[in-house]
Formats: sequence, structure tokens, C-alpha cells
Amino acid sequence: MKWLALFVVAVGRLNGFVGRSLAWLALAGVVLCFTVVVQRYVFATTHLWMQDLYVWVNGAMFMGVAGYALLTDAHVRVDIFYRPASVRRKALLDLIGVLLFLLPFCAVVWIWGSEYVFRSWALREASANPGGMPGLYILKTFILVFVFLVALQGLSMLSRSILVLSGRQDLIPERFRYPQE
Repeated sequence: MKWLALFVVAVGRLNGFVGRSLAWLALAGVVLCFTVVVQRYVFATTHLWMQDLYVWVNGAMFMGVAGYALLTDAHVRVDIFYRPASVRRKALLDLIGVLLFLLPFCAVVWIWGSEYVFRSWALREASANPGGMPGLYILKTFILVFVFLVALQGLSMLSRSILVLSGRQDLIPERFRYPQE
């Protein structure tokens, strides 16, 4: 059971690091968007690659921080049932949700998305906009990053649920446990 707790902690730290790091892309996106607007309306000029860049930065950020959002319980859920539930019931709901919904969803996105991403890499796909950014394939890779980090966090939630249901929540550090009622 200790290895399950170590897995929960390792995935939590990974998603925490990735989430906090990529969250800074929000600031970069705002600065880029502001720069594009100033260029267009103050200086009557624009660079299409900068327009692509702020959209791409935003997309990369949202795809990359999804595992962190799952770690911090920031995803949408039906709180009418979940919030008042006991810790054991939350663990059971998470176990069922991860097995029936989250992991199958990740598998489908990985299967369909990987072909899309690999084709983009093979073509060294660039922006469709004339003068746009090269390297669209790098952005598309974030689809697989999204799936990997969310699936990993789902497996961590599954592990945490198993620990709780087996009465071994004490092995999990406080910050990775279910909040108490």
C-alpha cells in the first residue's frame, strides 16, 4: 500500500509543478494579446505570427494545466452529491468516476488524437495563416500532454480511493488527502 501512496504523492508533485509553471503562460498570453492590440490600433500594423502565438500560448496553457486542475479539484462536478459525502463515499465516487468515465475518455482522446498529432509532426505543420507561426505540430502535441497528465492524475485519484477504502488514508500526506467534512 505504501507504493500507492508514493504514486499519489509523485503524480501530485508532477502535476503541481507543471500546473504552477504553465499557469504563467496566462500572463504571457495577456501581454501578447495586449501587444497585438496596441500594434494594430495605435501603430496600424500587425504581425500574424503574434496573433497565432497568443492563441497558441493560451491553448498550451489550458491543455497543460488540466491535470493540475484535477489535482486541486477545480474541474466541474455535481457537488450536490459529492460535497456533503463522507470521505469514504467520495473515494467510492472517484473510483467509479475514474474507471467508468475519466480513463475511457483519456483512452479515446489518446487513440484519436495521437494519429492527428503524429500526422502533424510528419508534415511539420505550420499555421494556415500567411505569415503565421511555424510549428503548429508542437501545439498539437499538447493534446497528448493533456491526456497523459489527466490520465496520470486519474490513476492517482484511483490509488487514493483504494487507500481510503482500505482504511490506509494515513499513508497519504495531508495535502493530497480528501478534505475532511
